[in-house]
Amino acid sequence: MTSARPVDQFAAPAGLDDVPDSVGGVLSDFFDRVIPHAAAIDPVVGEAATMLREFTMNGGKRIRPTLLYAGWRCGVSEVGRSPAPGDGDNPAEALRAGAAIELIQACALIHDDIIDRSDTRRGRPTIHRAVETAHTDAAWSGDPSAFGMAGAILIGDLALSWADDLFHGVGVAEELPAGALRRGAARRAGAVWAAMRTEVLGGQILDIVNESRGNESVSAAYRVMEFKTAAYTVARPLELGATLAGGSPALINALRSVGHDLGIAFQLCDDLLGVFGDPEQTGKPSGDDLVAGKRTALIAVGLNRAGAATGGELRGLIGRELSTDELVRARSILVDVGAVADMEQRIDRLDERAQATIAALNVDGSVRSELSALGHRLGHRQR
Repeated sequence: MTSARPVDQFAAPAGLDDVPDSVGGVLSDFFDRVIPHAAAIDPVVGEAATMLREFTMNGGKRIRPTLLYAGWRCGVSEVGRSPAPGDGDNPAEALRAGAAIELIQACALIHDDIIDRSDTRRGRPTIHRAVETAHTDAAWSGDPSAFGMAGAILIGDLALSWADDLFHGVGVAEELPAGALRRGAARRAGAVWAAMRTEVLGGQILDIVNESRGNESVSAAYRVMEFKTAAYTVARPLELGATLAGGSPALINALRSVGHDLGIAFQLCDDLLGVFGDPEQTGKPSGDDLVAGKRTALIAVGLNRAGAATGGELRGLIGRELSTDELVRARSILVDVGAVADMEQRIDRLDERAQATIAALNVDGSVRSELSALGHRLGHRQR
């Protein structure tokens, strides 16, 4: 493995806005270490690992590691905190855990793009399309499309495997403080980590089953959101950071509540972006959720509010390629039946409840203020 900076030499971010760059540095260091090992197996394995690196390092807002670091800062600054010996006062541990979540996210996105048959991600070809193109360019035998999907599945699996390695310190353990991986806070954080992995995969299973069943209920859409997004994107990262810092059960419970509300608001906003989003901002085609046939809360509310004729028309505009006129019509139905207004009202209520919980947190005022601002941004992204 190549030499790189010890994990504890990554400077603590000055504020939450600096976390994405700091996590990017941890990821870059990790890839420097593990890609040569992959390439030693065979150059094509190294090329696949490099493709994963480029995908992971290309854009992304690093929301999950930022929330994890916010949770860690809450834990460290908790009023009356009495940390056990070795509890997580080292910001490098929080940055490393945040970088590991980014690898889980890479896996989830790569596999999601296969499931959704997406061609682009963040303005570039999705991994399965890029692997398909490499097959075609090399004039290899077999079906390029099948090869692309198989290669992308394996690259996603590699990301998930490396996420565990990074979280548990494999490949960096020689540079961690003695006993860091055995202390109580790390063991408790490991349990949160394991639960988070199961929840995000469980949410993905629910998602594809709901689509295949054609389940149009709002409750089914919320069940997917609870596990695929709310827990994984917001609640578990906040909990994980606070747990690493040795935060109290009361603080962890409050952050879990904040995370649930903000996570649902985040997904409702994402549902709006999936239908009304600007491709220049989202990096995905306009109306992508409609084409993919996703049974989001927005679609479920729209179908439940529409009458028989309009509901049937909207149903006919879900799960297939749409012309510009058809996309405009689908959007107008969702607006006219009040589904969009319903989503926006729900987002506002969830944000207000989360903000009230944040205001009551028994932590440093500056930390509370940063978390409040970050939380508000999660549910109010521009369409």
